[in-house]
Amino acid sequence: MIVAAALSLVVAPAFADKPADVLGAAKPIKITAIPIDFDRDNPERKEFGKLIWRGGLNLFANSPSFGGCSALTIGPSGKTILAVSDAGIWLRGTIDYDGRKMKGVSNAVIGPLLGADGKPLRDDQERDSEGMTLIDGGPAAGTAYISFERHHRILTYPFAAQKFGPPTGSLPLPPGTKRLHPNSGLEAIAILPSGALKGTVVAFSENLTDNTGNLQGWLIGGPTPGPLTLKRIGGFDVTDAAPLPDGGLVVLERRFRYSEGIKMRIRRIKASEIKRGALITGETLLKATDALNIDNMEGIAAHRSPSGETILTLISDDNFSALERTLLMQFAMPDGKPVLAESRAR
Repeated sequence: MIVAAALSLVVAPAFADKPADVLGAAKPIKITAIPIDFDRDNPERKEFGKLIWRGGLNLFANSPSFGGCSALTIGPSGKTILAVSDAGIWLRGTIDYDGRKMKGVSNAVIGPLLGADGKPLRDDQERDSEGMTLIDGGPAAGTAYISFERHHRILTYPFAAQKFGPPTGSLPLPPGTKRLHPNSGLEAIAILPSGALKGTVVAFSENLTDNTGNLQGWLIGGPTPGPLTLKRIGGFDVTDAAPLPDGGLVVLERRFRYSEGIKMRIRRIKASEIKRGALITGETLLKATDALNIDNMEGIAAHRSPSGETILTLISDDNFSALERTLLMQFAMPDGKPVLAESRAR
């Protein structure tokens, strides 16, 4: 089973069985949640790397359009989540808690991303949404940048409770993005909420490298737009990023090899490291193999808990495959670490 699931992680991105029937409009769905432990063999263990396990859920829903989650944002209370999938679908729901531990997702709604013509995106070349960052508002209503691969672009999307789009504009893609592979595009985008680069969009490619083998990224807009690179460590690819209030980021990464299965890593990048032309290394907060309870982790978001901790919420992309899962999990950063700017996730 582990081997089959691992194989699907390579096959599925290129030949994913995405929903053939595109949603015509938003509709409610019921999500069933089964609690999971991060260490299945030692469920009492809570500390992993520099993070503290807060709980996780394996999610199921009564809709063939559910799944494929590739980007995530969360409100400041840690309750409202908004995700987009690589089938051009958005999902909103409310996390229910038992104390500070997740117990389920309720009030869930799913709907299509709309094209410029106001109709749902249908073509696989157009609907492969991979990254999301909020410009204003929050998960319930606001404006977001959405990055797409295959037809590489970053579109500006206004959205409300029952509607996402049509887009009202786009960000010009920086020089260098023409080298992006059709199926490996701008996987992570995040707006810096503070500091000298406030308002700048940081975009990372999934696995495009420069001539030294490091992962290519860009600063878009702001006072000093231009390229930068993320040091590629251990063959990991970028899958998402989320902003921190000091102007830094957390970056989610993934590695797959037939011989070793799936791995994930979370790195924190300080604001001082983010500069035009910089080679960024960052600080590893967590590295995990599939000996722990992970899947194809693709989305990350952050919020501040009532106790002042920074909570990182992760979601996996099941590629609409029965061999993979939609996992929702949370970790806490220790007290004293920076927290997400509330203006970026209401």
